[in-house]
Amino acid sequence: MGHPGRRALRWVPPLTAWQKLKQLNQFPDFNNYLIFVLTRLKSEDEPTRSLSGLILKNNVKAHYQSFPPPVADFIKQECLNNIGDASSLIRATIGILITTIASKGELQMWPELLPQLCNLLNSEDYNTCEGAFGALQKICEDSSELLDSDALNRPLNIMIPKFLQFFKHCSPKIRSHAIACVNQFIMDRAQALMDNIDTFIEHLFALAVDDDPEVRKNVCRALVMLLEVRIDRLIPHMHSIIQYMLQRTQDHDENVALEACEFWLTLAEQPICKEVLASHLVQLIPILVNGMKYSEIDIILLKGDVEEDEAVPDSEQDIKPRFHKSRTVTLPHEAERPDGSEDAEDDDDDDALSDWNLRKCSAAALDVLANVFREELLPHLLPLLKGLLFHPEWVVKESGILVLGAIAEGCMQGMVPYLPELIPHLIQCLSDKKALVRSIACWTLSRYAHWVVSQPPDMHLKPLMTELLKRILDGNKRVQEAACSAFATLEEEACTELVPYLSYILDTLVFAFGKYQHKNLLILYDAIGTLADSVGHHLNQPEYIQKLMPPLIQKWNELKDEDKDLFPLLECLSSVATALQSGFLPYCEPVYQRCVTLVQKTLAQAMMYTQHPEQYEAPDKDFMIVALDLLSGLAEGLGGHVEQLVARSNIMTLLFQCMQDSMPEVRQSSFALLGDLTKACFIHVKPCIAEFMPILGTNLNPEFISVCNNATWAIGEICMQMGAEMQPYVQMVLNNLVEIINRPNTPKTLLENTAITIGRLGYVCPQEVAPMLQQFIRPWCTSLRNIRDNEEKDSAFRGICMMIGVNPGGVVQDFIFFCDAVASWVSPKDDLRDMFYKILHGFKDQVGEDNWQQFSEQFPPLLKERLAAFYGV
Repeated sequence: MGHPGRRALRWVPPLTAWQKLKQLNQFPDFNNYLIFVLTRLKSEDEPTRSLSGLILKNNVKAHYQSFPPPVADFIKQECLNNIGDASSLIRATIGILITTIASKGELQMWPELLPQLCNLLNSEDYNTCEGAFGALQKICEDSSELLDSDALNRPLNIMIPKFLQFFKHCSPKIRSHAIACVNQFIMDRAQALMDNIDTFIEHLFALAVDDDPEVRKNVCRALVMLLEVRIDRLIPHMHSIIQYMLQRTQDHDENVALEACEFWLTLAEQPICKEVLASHLVQLIPILVNGMKYSEIDIILLKGDVEEDEAVPDSEQDIKPRFHKSRTVTLPHEAERPDGSEDAEDDDDDDALSDWNLRKCSAAALDVLANVFREELLPHLLPLLKGLLFHPEWVVKESGILVLGAIAEGCMQGMVPYLPELIPHLIQCLSDKKALVRSIACWTLSRYAHWVVSQPPDMHLKPLMTELLKRILDGNKRVQEAACSAFATLEEEACTELVPYLSYILDTLVFAFGKYQHKNLLILYDAIGTLADSVGHHLNQPEYIQKLMPPLIQKWNELKDEDKDLFPLLECLSSVATALQSGFLPYCEPVYQRCVTLVQKTLAQAMMYTQHPEQYEAPDKDFMIVALDLLSGLAEGLGGHVEQLVARSNIMTLLFQCMQDSMPEVRQSSFALLGDLTKACFIHVKPCIAEFMPILGTNLNPEFISVCNNATWAIGEICMQMGAEMQPYVQMVLNNLVEIINRPNTPKTLLENTAITIGRLGYVCPQEVAPMLQQFIRPWCTSLRNIRDNEEKDSAFRGICMMIGVNPGGVVQDFIFFCDAVASWVSPKDDLRDMFYKILHGFKDQVGEDNWQQFSEQFPPLLKERLAAFYGV
């Protein structure tokens, strides 16, 4: 759980004082003057004194090392002498100054700091005690690891018991500081805390019904963290803790309620969740559902009464930084169902809000609990849902739609009987008069997209698509955004089902181009890219290209090379180029040139930065990564047509540098491009192989999964082009590949690509690879049995057959695995089927009829059937 950082004290002084202070900051003894104003100049007003302390804090941050020792000592002494200032603002400022000095490596150099602060806690004077505790709390937040280390001789052994004494203090502020200090050490399981864990928990229980909200909030936060690290100590009290948290989740102070609500999120991740929570669901579900309504403040912040704002430009800070997902090469599988776990994170859609709030937390808790309890949740929910979804008040109705979306993943099976009636109601909500209802309806419908697509298209898909496209052109920006995201999800689920409606879809998306403000344009690129990925070559029709390409190219020409909006546009074009294939030819030259330029500029800037870090800024390497990925898209889409473009550019030289970049994502995208260029125009790759292969070999390091995966795939593609000339390079890569395929817990994608590449190496150089057959045949067979028939699988299996020809003894012990892998083929090419036939019959003849009977007794019935039917064994 992230804790909100301390807020900087904000105050804007009269210009003159500020300017004076700025000017004076150039004098060496000015830091003495600043501390003097902060601690002694009582005649000045508090904000000016505090400002003086904050300027000093910035100076400490920037160059404390160069403070003359007498100045540093004077500042430290003044801080400790004045931590009990009468003003809480000044106390807080001194506390910030102390922790800043402490985190500059000074905890070791200031041995009296912690003992003195702990001593001051005993003061009769409230201000002194509170000031010292405030400072200690900040130090515990900033230096928790150091405090629990031998470097300082383990001060926590004294500090933690000391803090625990103050849980019973008469002042709520001090009780609150004390819990907050101890809370810093829960997640790292500090030994001193673990030794006092039972006292800590007892003290927390004693404060459960404290009058002060800040104290209750810290108690809840502590219990949530203990649930994660010391559930063993909570289990005996679990029933009462759950009862307590049910109360607190309804606390009239929203900050307390939010901390308490985190408890359900954390509990859902614990194996004991089901048994301890089942009997409480009847109380918990209505509380969570109630917490999912927008608060009045939310509605004001969201301008919930503003229905049309599409003409209002976005403010730049509304636009979140995007993260580009670099290309990873994967293989098609038998079960082509996209895995739903990826999108579990996309919480409902009020990002602009105070980020995390009770509504979001309640929705997230309901979502994870739905995944734990599945259908068992519904008896508690369905009676509530009916009343919410048809409620006359829009705020209540909106929360009901959110509930429906939150449970979609976990309760899908149980919801199916109600969907034929619910989906049309939700589609109706898409045209509600309240924008916030329209936007949440978009999100919830996207959570049921998989079911919608599984029904006959005229039933729900067509009406949903028609209404969503209208919402993409809504007058409200939040609705546009929600509709665009929902439509992208629908595209992923519907794939080619959308082909009949392409013309209509493109008209809408292109119209949105002229209508959208900045932030939503970025989401629109994603919707267009996803459309291209989903319908593939069906997009390659002159009328579609005519609609889609001019606005994209216009944007492309408007954007400067250093504009980050290029990222989503390049990603989008990469998908479009791959889908359009030859249809992209008229546009490819300027796009190709610019990508090469982006890579070149970034590399040059990185070089300058490495040589003169004080003069130059580090480049944003995402420009290079996205450009490499678009070049991959072009190579994949245009195939051989990319040859002239490569011939006229220095991309191979640039690629050589990118493959050796320090940033893994750059290497990952370089290897993807290398593989795509190998397939598209090997004539330009071949002269570089001697230089490239050693780099590929060193990147077969499974610590960087995606880099390793793409390097492995590229090696396999190079094999297929090099043929027998691959021989000098086999030893550079083979041992690493065999080691990876035998590693426990290796991700499936990497295993599959590794198996394919080992097979391909064996296909072109069987003499070199076959001696190692026994070391990889078993994991090789198990990792390829679930892959659909395709070119890559074909070449890999040819390789394995050739290696068995060279070294039949290598496969004997694991022959059953080979039989199983052969049976995974649906329709191998005739000559490959012959190879399988020869090996199977050769083995059978070798061991004799009786032994074969015994051997084949171990086969599962299905395997036995398939081998008999296809290969007569």
